[in-house]
Amino acid sequence: MSVEWIGFGYAALVASGGIIGYVKAGSVPSLAAGLLFGSLAGLGAYQMSQDPKNVWISLVASGTLTGVMGMRFFNTGKFMPAGLIAGASVLMLGRIGVKMLQKPHQP
Repeated sequence: MSVEWIGFGYAALVASGGIIGYVKAGSVPSLAAGLLFGSLAGLGAYQMSQDPKNVWISLVASGTLTGVMGMRFFNTGKFMPAGLIAGASVLMLGRIGVKMLQKPHQP
């Protein structure tokens, strides 16, 4: 059983983005969304650490952030924060997709 370090790093990135958005702009929705999706991504990373095939919460969190932040990046053209989170979310989706296609290891 290996720890899903990349998933935990992604969760920290999302949560810290919400906190930074609150500190810099006073945006309570940014704080709430960052902490909510960061927590979901962290829970998903924990579940993937326990069972590599249990990817559903991570898939929902990163898929939702890909769509929402991708649209924000498309509409504004600003890389920070929407482009960064959208890019990281796309990479996370790719990683989850690879994990879903891998055959389980025999003990």
